[in-house]
Amino acid sequence: MLGNLWEALSRKKRNDSHEESKLARVLNLFDLTALGVGSTLGLGVYVLAGSVAYDQAGPAVTISFLIAAVASAFAGFCYAEFAARVPKAGSAYVYSYVSVGEFVAFTIGWNLILEYVIGTSSVARGLSGYIDALIDNKMGNFWRDLMPIDVSFLAEYPDFFSFVIVMILSVLLAIGVKESTFLNNVFTAVNLTTVCIVLVAGSMNANPKNWAIAKEDIPEDIKHAGEGGFMPFGIAGIMAGAAKCFYGFVGFDCVATTGEEAKNPKRNIPLAIVISLIIIFLAYFGISTVLTMMLPYYLQNPDAPFPHAFDQIGWTVIKWIVSIGAIFALTTSLLGALFPLPRVLYAMGNDGIIYKVMKRVHPKTKTPLIATLISGFLAGLMALIFNLHQLIDMMSIGTLLAYTIVAICIIILHYEAPDEKYTANQNKFTLNAAMNQIANIKFIQEPTRMTSNIVKIAVAVFCVLSLVLCGLLEFKFTTINIICMSTIGAAMILTIFFIGRQPKDNVTELSFTVPFVPILPCLSIFINLYLMFQLDAATWIRFAVWLIIGYFIYFTYGIRQSKEGLLRKENIKMEYENSQIKSIKEEASIERESDKF
Repeated sequence: MLGNLWEALSRKKRNDSHEESKLARVLNLFDLTALGVGSTLGLGVYVLAGSVAYDQAGPAVTISFLIAAVASAFAGFCYAEFAARVPKAGSAYVYSYVSVGEFVAFTIGWNLILEYVIGTSSVARGLSGYIDALIDNKMGNFWRDLMPIDVSFLAEYPDFFSFVIVMILSVLLAIGVKESTFLNNVFTAVNLTTVCIVLVAGSMNANPKNWAIAKEDIPEDIKHAGEGGFMPFGIAGIMAGAAKCFYGFVGFDCVATTGEEAKNPKRNIPLAIVISLIIIFLAYFGISTVLTMMLPYYLQNPDAPFPHAFDQIGWTVIKWIVSIGAIFALTTSLLGALFPLPRVLYAMGNDGIIYKVMKRVHPKTKTPLIATLISGFLAGLMALIFNLHQLIDMMSIGTLLAYTIVAICIIILHYEAPDEKYTANQNKFTLNAAMNQIANIKFIQEPTRMTSNIVKIAVAVFCVLSLVLCGLLEFKFTTINIICMSTIGAAMILTIFFIGRQPKDNVTELSFTVPFVPILPCLSIFINLYLMFQLDAATWIRFAVWLIIGYFIYFTYGIRQSKEGLLRKENIKMEYENSQIKSIKEEASIERESDKF
């Protein structure tokens, strides 16, 4: 019983990249790059820089963005290689299904649904709030007076504007991917133009002295200015800011969901991910630089920093240009956030591990119509009843877990032998042989079952050590704590060394591979787990409730209706029937031989 359950949970999806897709392949490299930039460069660029500078990092917000960019780049490299390996719709869900197993894949897919639903809802709510602020909060005051919501974990009023705008964009996405991508390209161009205007206008008003304001020069009525200077809140402030800035890079992974709609996906998707991350970082770094040079960090407006900054220097025309550009940018980000969600539902429905109605593709539009409309309704409903801060608090956890699993999968795949070699090298995994192989003192060049298992165990050990180190980092730096952290750190480095000593699979030729394996994926794992530790208890509780709902669907439906499971049952049935036929033929042959005598 337990053996059958384990076999079901660990069964892997066949990686048939030549299987014909029902979706339309219409997206080129420019479309994919614009999708990645548009879905990411939205709420963060117009709100995040001022918010983090105001009370977390000061002018060192530029360093916070750099750290967040490095962490996102590590994850981006892993996604890019997987896109080259598995050019399918579904992003990290499909990647983990091919390399790890069905249960882990379902967990990742379910988390991606959470990420994209909340990402869409939060941007919709942010767009509504931004427009409402430009009309003196008339829309919010109207609904607050007409239909107040007096529930602690919900919004103050239902935001029908957010709901309507999400449903309109859902219908647009359902009409056709090329049409919606054209709109995305136009809005992204407007967004980048607005960013350029901000950079030029901000540079003309920049004062480098705002990066070196002494503590004694800060007005006495300012209570949140820290110690002044470039790093007024110290290293801790920079790291806290980096954790928050990470939200600004969430969204580039939507490019990886277009595997069945991209032209030449093995080349264009990795390129689009890398190019979009570079553009996004340069925009964030430049924006945060001019913003903190235009106005002292302690005078920033954390909710609408750029309109406030240009208002303070008397550039009202630029203020309104930026405000209008921000509306286009948030609309683009909303479209980019909503785009990947139905693709994940389509991929999971197509595999049978959630309800198969999600896999239906409209014959004319070539889009997953039902999955798109359900996605829009769910995201619109959450935007209707939750406020922006509640949504953002729930967003990062699913993303970070997905990034972690993808990094783990990359390591496993680099050190796993192809099927024909895996079955040809059946060395038994004994403790004595494993101890000799850990450091690969015999310089084995071909991966075997033993070397693959050593890598898997070492990755698991590295993850456990990372969790322990993340926990220790939450305490004060006492002598005992520093000794413990040093010991754990040394053990992690040793584990990476042992992984690196194992032979790699060098047969597969890919258009893109992650550099510095296993170092870079291991760094990605540690950084993602550290950022997950920064999330509060309420976020973990809501995450646990979401997982319980997902596992109920999987164990009552998905585990029995899985396409891979049904295929295996059919293969077992055919093998049994063939063996029965063979047995009958052998018996008949024996009888004929005996009749001769």
